[in-house]
Amino acid sequence: MAIGKDKEKILELSKKGQIIQSEEDFIKNPHVFEFMNFPENYEYTENDIEKAIINNLQHFLLELGKGFAFIGRQQRITLNNRHYFVDLVFYHVKLKCYVLIDLKIGEVAHEHIGQMKLYLGYYEKEVNDTSDNEPIGLILSEEKDDIMVEYAMLKDTSKLIVSKYQLYLPDLEQLKNKVREIIEK
Repeated sequence: MAIGKDKEKILELSKKGQIIQSEEDFIKNPHVFEFMNFPENYEYTENDIEKAIINNLQHFLLELGKGFAFIGRQQRITLNNRHYFVDLVFYHVKLKCYVLIDLKIGEVAHEHIGQMKLYLGYYEKEVNDTSDNEPIGLILSEEKDDIMVEYAMLKDTSKLIVSKYQLYLPDLEQLKNKVREIIEK
């Protein structure tokens, strides 16, 4: 905020909070899940992260931004007697759409993108009401290969976002390096 050029907009944002008008407005990279309080060298699973999010739902909703309503976890989708499970489902009241979240340990893979596209297609065809907008998919992973994501999503019109998460804010030295990197661009 201190290096921002438009001081009025920064002050307005600090008073109103984040204003969400499109799916791009709630993209953070990375999302910070420090509220989970996992020890630094703790070996966690996707299930551990999901449980921690549910146990700290208020903090998670604050991390996502305004307008999210929690629908459920491990929401089952059944196709041809096969069951699939969406980790977390929210509804965004301003965007009038479902937001499907899939949590991944490690790096996101192209298979995860395909899996989310399946979920989005199902929700659009089977769950959406006529007044709902197209659902949004959010894959949260520890690591993200931007080039792989770009090619996996090439000419794709679905509202699918791949974003990183981290469990801790960076230390002071990492933060200083990041600020220098932004200023030098």
